[in-house]
Amino acid sequence: MLTWLFAAVMTFRSESAESQAEDRESLRRMAAGDGSGVTGLYDRHGRAIYSLVLRILGDEGDAEDVVQEVFAQAWRQAGKYDASRGAVAAWLLVMARTRAIDRVRARRSRPEGQTVDGERVMAALPSSTPDVASELLDAEQVRRMQQAMAALPLVQRAAIELAYYEGLSQREIAERLEEPLGTVKTRIRLGLLKLRDALVEGQP
Repeated sequence: MLTWLFAAVMTFRSESAESQAEDRESLRRMAAGDGSGVTGLYDRHGRAIYSLVLRILGDEGDAEDVVQEVFAQAWRQAGKYDASRGAVAAWLLVMARTRAIDRVRARRSRPEGQTVDGERVMAALPSSTPDVASELLDAEQVRRMQQAMAALPLVQRAAIELAYYEGLSQREIAERLEEPLGTVKTRIRLGLLKLRDALVEGQP
């Protein structure tokens, strides 16, 4: 599970003011029906979103489908984007994570469709034990991730663990913790930023 949490943290970066302005302009064009807007948005964020979704699903075809769904959803909802709720990159990442988890849950609800590959994906999902043997994370990355998680304030760590270890949506986390949805969103965002900073600082 640390594998794709690590990916989420490393793609959850602070965008420059210029990049955020480009993203907002892309959404403005998309809302106006201009296809060049989605092209620009995909060029800037498609690779990071695909990388994250692939780590969740473990299947290239499914990951490509989800990425297409994310940008189709962004196209449909471009006019509803609220800049006060976060950067466009974070907005896209949340959509990608939600759609990927929905697809995994759909697999889970169809036991007849379980294949060896499906079982591998299921094994990579919610688990309370660190995946130290992960092929995508070396021991040093696992150690740094565990230390960074342990250093988070309890409320931020709890929200992130529920999101990335148990696969709960932010609304489900708010209900579980009996906290306002906005509070949960803020805690997850701040926690991811702190994890990212800690991991970047620890790189050679």
